[in-house]
Amino acid sequence: MRYTCYIFDFDYTLGDSTGGVVLAANYALKKLGFAVKDHEIIRRSIGMSLPNKFKFLSGCSDEDKAERFTELFLEEADKSMLDNTFMYPDAIRVLSEIRLSGCRLGIVTTKYRRRIISILDKFEIDDMIDVIIGGDDVKYPKPHPMALLTAIEKLKVDKNDVVYIGDNLIDAKTAAAAGVDFIAVTTGTNTREEFEKHQNVMIIDSLKEIYFTIKSS
Repeated sequence: MRYTCYIFDFDYTLGDSTGGVVLAANYALKKLGFAVKDHEIIRRSIGMSLPNKFKFLSGCSDEDKAERFTELFLEEADKSMLDNTFMYPDAIRVLSEIRLSGCRLGIVTTKYRRRIISILDKFEIDDMIDVIIGGDDVKYPKPHPMALLTAIEKLKVDKNDVVYIGDNLIDAKTAAAAGVDFIAVTTGTNTREEFEKHQNVMIIDSLKEIYFTIKSS
Protein backbone atom coordinates (compact mmCIF):
# COMPACT_ATOMS: atom_id res chain seq x y z
CA MET A 1 0.00 0.00 0.00
CA ARG A 2 1.56 3.27 -1.13
CA TYR A 3 0.04 6.75 -1.14
CA THR A 4 1.60 10.08 -2.02
CA CYS A 5 -0.70 12.04 0.30
CA TYR A 6 -1.94 11.29 3.82
CA ILE A 7 -4.80 13.41 5.17
CA PHE A 8 -5.74 13.16 8.83
CA ASP A 9 -8.67 14.08 11.00
CA PHE A 10 -7.47 15.73 14.23
CA ASP A 11 -9.48 14.89 17.36
CA TYR A 12 -8.84 11.33 18.57
CA THR A 13 -6.73 10.72 15.46
CA LEU A 14 -3.69 12.96 15.93
CA GLY A 15 -4.51 14.35 19.34
CA ASP A 16 -7.00 14.83 22.14
CA SER A 17 -8.71 18.10 23.05
CA THR A 18 -11.48 16.56 25.18
CA GLY A 19 -10.70 18.77 28.18
CA GLY A 20 -11.11 21.94 26.16
CA VAL A 21 -14.23 20.70 24.40
CA VAL A 22 -15.87 19.81 27.73
CA LEU A 23 -15.13 23.25 29.14
CA ALA A 24 -16.37 25.06 26.04
CA ALA A 25 -19.49 22.94 25.56
CA ASN A 26 -20.61 23.21 29.17
CA TYR A 27 -19.88 26.94 29.21
CA ALA A 28 -22.14 27.42 26.18
CA LEU A 29 -24.88 25.10 27.48
CA LYS A 30 -24.95 26.83 30.86
CA LYS A 31 -25.10 30.29 29.28
CA LEU A 32 -28.11 29.16 27.23
CA GLY A 33 -29.90 27.70 30.25
CA PHE A 34 -29.34 24.03 29.44
CA ALA A 35 -28.03 21.42 31.86
CA VAL A 36 -24.31 20.79 31.69
CA LYS A 37 -23.26 17.34 30.48
CA ASP A 38 -20.73 14.88 31.84
CA HIS A 39 -17.38 14.18 30.26
CA GLU A 40 -18.37 10.98 28.46
CA ILE A 41 -21.48 12.41 26.79
CA ILE A 42 -19.52 15.40 25.47
CA ARG A 43 -16.71 13.07 24.40
CA ARG A 44 -19.17 11.26 22.12
CA SER A 45 -20.00 14.57 20.41
CA ILE A 46 -16.42 15.22 19.31
CA GLY A 47 -16.18 15.15 15.53
CA MET A 48 -19.62 16.70 15.06
CA SER A 49 -20.06 20.22 13.71
CA LEU A 50 -20.90 22.75 16.42
CA PRO A 51 -24.60 23.05 15.43
CA ASN A 52 -24.90 19.25 15.47
CA LYS A 53 -23.01 19.11 18.75
CA PHE A 54 -25.56 21.51 20.25
CA LYS A 55 -28.49 19.40 19.04
CA PHE A 56 -26.86 16.21 20.35
CA LEU A 57 -26.11 17.67 23.78
CA SER A 58 -29.27 19.72 24.32
CA GLY A 59 -31.92 17.84 22.36
CA CYS A 60 -32.93 21.22 20.93
CA SER A 61 -33.24 21.88 17.19
CA ASP A 62 -33.64 25.67 17.39
CA GLU A 63 -31.27 27.15 14.78
CA ASP A 64 -30.90 30.50 16.54
CA LYS A 65 -29.85 28.76 19.75
CA ALA A 66 -27.47 26.54 17.80
CA GLU A 67 -25.88 29.66 16.33
CA ARG A 68 -25.56 31.21 19.78
CA PHE A 69 -24.13 27.95 21.14
CA THR A 70 -21.49 28.11 18.41
CA GLU A 71 -20.56 31.67 19.36
CA LEU A 72 -20.33 30.85 23.07
CA PHE A 73 -18.42 27.62 22.46
CA LEU A 74 -15.82 29.48 20.40
CA GLU A 75 -15.62 32.25 23.00
CA GLU A 76 -14.59 29.78 25.70
CA ALA A 77 -12.52 27.63 23.33
CA ASP A 78 -10.36 30.65 22.51
CA LYS A 79 -9.43 30.77 26.19
CA SER A 80 -9.08 27.13 27.15
CA MET A 81 -8.73 24.82 24.16
CA LEU A 82 -5.02 25.15 23.48
CA ASP A 83 -3.96 24.47 27.08
CA ASN A 84 -6.22 21.42 27.19
CA THR A 85 -5.05 19.76 23.96
CA PHE A 86 -2.24 17.25 23.55
CA MET A 87 -0.83 15.26 20.65
CA TYR A 88 -0.77 11.46 20.78
CA PRO A 89 2.73 10.05 21.40
CA ASP A 90 2.92 8.36 17.99
CA ALA A 91 1.42 11.26 16.02
CA ILE A 92 4.47 13.47 15.58
CA ARG A 93 6.67 10.48 14.80
CA VAL A 94 4.26 9.26 12.12
CA LEU A 95 3.88 12.72 10.57
CA SER A 96 7.65 13.08 10.49
CA GLU A 97 8.10 9.69 8.85
CA ILE A 98 5.49 10.46 6.20
CA ARG A 99 7.18 13.77 5.48
CA LEU A 100 10.62 12.16 5.25
CA SER A 101 9.22 9.58 2.80
CA GLY A 102 8.42 12.43 0.42
CA CYS A 103 4.64 12.33 0.85
CA ARG A 104 2.27 15.27 1.35
CA LEU A 105 0.30 15.85 4.55
CA GLY A 106 -3.07 17.40 5.25
CA ILE A 107 -5.59 17.81 8.05
CA VAL A 108 -9.35 17.85 7.46
CA THR A 109 -11.36 18.42 10.62
CA THR A 110 -14.48 20.03 12.03
CA LYS A 111 -12.22 22.11 14.29
CA TYR A 112 -11.71 25.65 13.06
CA ARG A 113 -8.55 26.11 11.04
CA ARG A 114 -7.10 28.75 13.35
CA ARG A 115 -7.41 26.28 16.23
CA ILE A 116 -5.44 23.62 14.36
CA ILE A 117 -2.78 26.17 13.39
CA SER A 118 -2.32 27.17 17.04
CA ILE A 119 -2.08 23.52 18.14
CA LEU A 120 0.50 22.68 15.48
CA ASP A 121 2.47 25.78 16.41
CA LYS A 122 2.38 24.79 20.10
CA PHE A 123 3.95 21.44 19.29
CA GLU A 124 6.33 22.98 16.71
CA ILE A 125 5.08 20.91 13.77
CA ASP A 126 3.26 23.60 11.77
CA ASP A 127 5.81 23.30 8.95
CA MET A 128 4.94 19.62 8.35
CA ILE A 129 1.39 20.14 7.14
CA ASP A 130 0.74 21.17 3.54
CA VAL A 131 -2.96 21.97 3.86
CA ILE A 132 -5.51 22.42 6.65
CA ILE A 133 -9.25 22.50 6.00
CA GLY A 134 -11.29 23.33 9.07
CA GLY A 135 -14.98 23.42 9.79
CA ASP A 136 -15.02 27.16 9.11
CA ASP A 137 -13.57 26.70 5.60
CA VAL A 138 -16.54 24.89 4.06
CA LYS A 139 -20.28 25.35 3.82
CA TYR A 140 -21.13 21.72 4.50
CA PRO A 141 -19.51 19.81 7.39
CA LYS A 142 -18.38 16.19 7.37
CA PRO A 143 -19.64 13.65 6.36
CA HIS A 144 -20.25 15.83 3.31
CA PRO A 145 -17.12 15.39 1.17
CA MET A 146 -16.56 19.12 0.53
CA ALA A 147 -13.76 19.56 3.08
CA LEU A 148 -11.82 16.50 1.95
CA LEU A 149 -12.27 17.30 -1.75
CA THR A 150 -11.17 20.89 -1.11
CA ALA A 151 -7.97 19.64 0.54
CA ILE A 152 -7.27 17.32 -2.40
CA GLU A 153 -7.85 20.16 -4.85
CA LYS A 154 -5.47 22.45 -2.96
CA LEU A 155 -2.83 19.71 -2.83
CA LYS A 156 -3.22 19.13 -6.59
CA VAL A 157 -3.12 15.35 -6.18
CA ASP A 158 -5.18 12.53 -7.65
CA LYS A 159 -7.79 10.97 -5.35
CA ASN A 160 -6.29 7.54 -6.02
CA ASP A 161 -3.06 8.69 -4.38
CA VAL A 162 -4.80 9.91 -1.20
CA VAL A 163 -5.77 8.15 2.01
CA TYR A 164 -7.84 9.73 4.78
CA ILE A 165 -7.20 8.63 8.36
CA GLY A 166 -9.84 9.13 11.05
CA ASP A 167 -11.30 7.78 14.26
CA ASN A 168 -15.01 8.33 13.68
CA LEU A 169 -17.71 6.84 11.48
CA ILE A 170 -18.22 10.41 10.27
CA ASP A 171 -14.70 10.21 8.83
CA ALA A 172 -15.41 6.86 7.18
CA LYS A 173 -18.54 8.28 5.56
CA THR A 174 -16.63 11.39 4.46
CA ALA A 175 -13.95 9.32 2.72
CA ALA A 176 -16.59 7.14 1.02
CA ALA A 177 -18.49 10.20 -0.19
CA ALA A 178 -15.27 11.68 -1.60
CA GLY A 179 -14.20 8.42 -3.25
CA VAL A 180 -11.02 8.24 -1.18
CA ASP A 181 -9.41 5.30 0.63
CA PHE A 182 -9.91 5.29 4.39
CA ILE A 183 -7.86 4.04 7.34
CA ALA A 184 -9.81 3.74 10.59
CA VAL A 185 -8.03 4.18 13.90
CA THR A 186 -9.79 2.97 17.06
CA THR A 187 -8.53 5.73 19.36
CA GLY A 188 -11.91 7.51 19.36
CA THR A 189 -15.42 6.51 20.33
CA ASN A 190 -16.13 4.02 17.52
CA THR A 191 -15.14 0.37 17.66
CA ARG A 192 -13.41 -1.96 15.23
CA GLU A 193 -16.72 -3.79 14.77
CA GLU A 194 -18.46 -0.56 13.78
CA PHE A 195 -15.73 0.30 11.28
CA GLU A 196 -15.93 -3.16 9.72
CA LYS A 197 -19.37 -2.20 8.40
CA HIS A 198 -17.86 0.67 6.39
CA GLN A 199 -15.35 0.87 3.55
CA ASN A 200 -11.75 0.88 4.76
CA VAL A 201 -8.35 -0.35 3.69
CA MET A 202 -7.15 -0.86 7.27
CA ILE A 203 -8.44 -0.72 10.83
CA ILE A 204 -5.65 0.08 13.27
CA ASP A 205 -5.42 0.56 17.02
CA SER A 206 -2.56 3.06 16.94
CA LEU A 207 -0.98 5.43 14.44
CA LYS A 208 2.30 3.56 14.84
CA GLU A 209 0.81 0.87 12.59
CA ILE A 210 0.87 3.44 9.76
CA TYR A 211 4.52 4.07 10.58
CA PHE A 212 5.37 0.41 10.05
CA THR A 213 3.33 0.34 6.83
CA ILE A 214 5.31 3.28 5.47
CA LYS A 215 8.63 1.71 6.50
CA SER A 216 7.78 -1.54 4.71
CA SER A 217 6.47 0.04 1.49
